[in-house]
Amino acid sequence: MINTMTGYRLIAADLPRSLTRVSKEPVVQRESDYYLKNIENVKSIDDFMKDTKLYNYALKALGLQDMAYAKAFIRKVLTEGVDDPNSFANKLTDRRYKELATTFNFVKLGDKTTQQPAAKQQITEKYVRQTLELETGRQNEGVRLALYFARKAPTITSAFEILGDKALLQVFQATFNMPAQMSNLDIDRQAQLVESKLNLKDLKDPAKLDKLLTRFTAMYEMKNPSTTASAPSMLLGGTSAIGISASILATLQSFKLGGR
Repeated sequence: MINTMTGYRLIAADLPRSLTRVSKEPVVQRESDYYLKNIENVKSIDDFMKDTKLYNYALKALGLQDMAYAKAFIRKVLTEGVDDPNSFANKLTDRRYKELATTFNFVKLGDKTTQQPAAKQQITEKYVRQTLELETGRQNEGVRLALYFARKAPTITSAFEILGDKALLQVFQATFNMPAQMSNLDIDRQAQLVESKLNLKDLKDPAKLDKLLTRFTAMYEMKNPSTTASAPSMLLGGTSAIGISASILATLQSFKLGGR
C-alpha cells in the first residue's frame, strides 16, 4: 500500500515528467491552446472578465478557481493594482491576489498587459502545475498539500502568509500537531505560534524543506491512513501497486520537533 510520504516523493523526484504528462492530457492541452491563442486579444479588465474561459483558466492557474464566482471581489483586486501600497491586493493576507494583480497589471501596463510573458506562457505553466496538484489531491489530499507547500515555501516571508492560506495552514497544523482551534486565537498570537515552531528562513533551504515535508507527510498519514494501493496515475501512467515496509512511527521518531 502506498502512503502519503511515498506518494509525494514519487512525484517530487521526477516533477518535470509529471508536469509533461499532465500538459499532454487532451483537456489540458485544449484549454491551454485556447488561452494562448486568445489572451493577447484581451486589452482591459472588462475584456478579461468577459471571456469566461480565459478568466477561469487564469484564476485556476493562480490557485483562485474557488473565487471565480466573486467577480466584484476579483475586479477590485485588478482595478486597484499593486503599485499603491494601500491597494486592495496589497492589504490582503493571501498573496495569491497580489500575484493575480501583478500578472494582470492593467493599471500599469494597460492594453500591453497580456503581451507580457507572465500573462502568457508562465500562466500555462502554472495551470499545468495546479492541475497536477488537484488531480493528485483526488487520490491523496496529503500529497496535494505537500506539493503545494513545496511550491509556495521559498516565497513565504511572513507567518501571516501561512495563516492567510488555508492549505499552508493545514500543513503547518498537521506537521506540528497543532489543533484547528488555534485559529480562534488572536491573529498576532497565532503568528507567534507559527514563528515559535517554524524558522521561515529554513523554507528557502531545500534540505530543510524536504525534512519538514517528510515530517508532514508522516504526520498526515498517521491521522489519515492510506487505503488505496495504487500510485498516482499522472506519474506512473497506471495503477501500479507499490509495497512499502517503513514504519510511519519510526520515521517520526527519527526527526526532531520542527523538522530540524
